[in-house]
Amino acid sequence: MQQPISITSNGTWQVPDYPSVACIKGDGIGSDIWPNARIVLDAAVNAVFGEEKKIDWVPVPAGAASFKETGHWLPDQTLETIRNLKVAIKGPLATPVGKGIRSLNVRLRKELDLYACIRPVKYYPPVPSPVKHPEKVDMVVFRENTEDVYAGMEWEAGTPECRQLMHMLKTRLNCNLPESSALGLKPMSPENTRRLVKKACEYALENNRKSVTLMHKGNIMKFTEGGFRKWGYEAAFDCFGDRMITEDVLYARYEGVVPDGHVVVRDRIADMVFADVLLKPDQYDIIACPNLNGDYISDALAAQVGGLGMAPGANIGDACAVFEATHGTAPDIAGKDAANPCSLMLSGAMMLDHLGWHAAGDAVRRAVGRALAGGQVTSDLADQIPGAKAVSCSGFSRIVMENLFVTA
Repeated sequence: MQQPISITSNGTWQVPDYPSVACIKGDGIGSDIWPNARIVLDAAVNAVFGEEKKIDWVPVPAGAASFKETGHWLPDQTLETIRNLKVAIKGPLATPVGKGIRSLNVRLRKELDLYACIRPVKYYPPVPSPVKHPEKVDMVVFRENTEDVYAGMEWEAGTPECRQLMHMLKTRLNCNLPESSALGLKPMSPENTRRLVKKACEYALENNRKSVTLMHKGNIMKFTEGGFRKWGYEAAFDCFGDRMITEDVLYARYEGVVPDGHVVVRDRIADMVFADVLLKPDQYDIIACPNLNGDYISDALAAQVGGLGMAPGANIGDACAVFEATHGTAPDIAGKDAANPCSLMLSGAMMLDHLGWHAAGDAVRRAVGRALAGGQVTSDLADQIPGAKAVSCSGFSRIVMENLFVTA
């Protein structure tokens, strides 16, 4: 019998011992990585809790496989099941390019109001990296998920809607634009910015992180990205008061050393952040940013620690959470038992944390780290690590499970 997670009136999540969690296998390599991630997650829960806790997996359709079976890329029933169960995990989903079908990932985020895209980025040796000191990268990106240029307010050049908006811009707002332009809007609001930054600050305080950096392009876009900066500072200090400190206070009062139980809130221009995370990554901790900036920086940081195959991710709102592999469907190796399952395994570890089962989440992360260090890895990594041996997706998963029980 399904045991849905519940949420109290004050926003507290109540997780039963046998919670039902929706799962989407995904397209392409989803059929390879999901079954292997699932057995690792089940083994981790069992290793830590025995029979006291167990996840009841509830498969739901989405993506190309769903379209073939039901005629719908993302059935309404799938969304309703996730709403009811509160938590889901998914493999990569395919969305046809240029066919008028909106990204399924974007639709999931919008329909379920999953306003915070959370991506921890941390290095696992000996994964190959293009930078000298990938071990200095240990950041968590909080990306606003519902606004910015991803809001879907876009019109093709030459359409009646585009011409109508063009006419208004020219006649009422004195904008000088080529008639051939396509148009899109970039909405950003104080309420959606504040809830994102609040969640980033909560995470920083709960996990003993020292700084939250607001990443923006407010020097150019004064009222959207500049608004993000302004509203972000307001949220931090309105919600957490004197537990937040500015950089000015940090150096004037604390000689640059963050006092225990406090978090520094600061802001940086987006292009400066891209340079800094390469040159001095250890100076960044939590990065909170608008949608487009977050898309860019999270993928760039993932490249510094070995690529998207190593990058976990979650989309979290107040009523639902969906954990996901952050890479694509890789159809060229689908069904060959060759894909790297680390992204989905590590996303599953985030899911276990979200359930309050932190010991099981930590067990997954440790086991993945030990498996990688052992030198038997999937071919995408083995080709780049001297002396490494290539193993299958399922073979690597078995190695991870063996390492769940290593205590040293």
